[in-house]
Amino acid sequence: MDEDVISARLHRRIRRDFADADVARGIVGALRALALELEGSLQSRERLLTAAVVIAAGDVERFRSAVRLARTDWRDLLMAGGLGHADWPRVLDEELGPTSHTPEKPPPC
Repeated sequence: MDEDVISARLHRRIRRDFADADVARGIVGALRALALELEGSLQSRERLLTAAVVIAAGDVERFRSAVRLARTDWRDLLMAGGLGHADWPRVLDEELGPTSHTPEKPPPC
């Protein structure tokens, strides 16, 4: 895994939810390890990792619970994080903001 498994927009969400820089670094490290563990799931890494961050909602203990859930069954992680249905790409954009290839909605007139 040469490239960073954590997207720029997920990094932004982590920094927003975990304001303490040391805590945020710990979350990033744990997510990188989790990404390695979940490689066989054939799911979007960003989707899986975002589910854990969304579940945590800025709470380290909730994050740890989400990681345990992911290790038990990644499908339950996706459901608990709101990313387990067919609309998950839209939900992911709502949680993290659009990717560079996702067109942003124009502001209302």
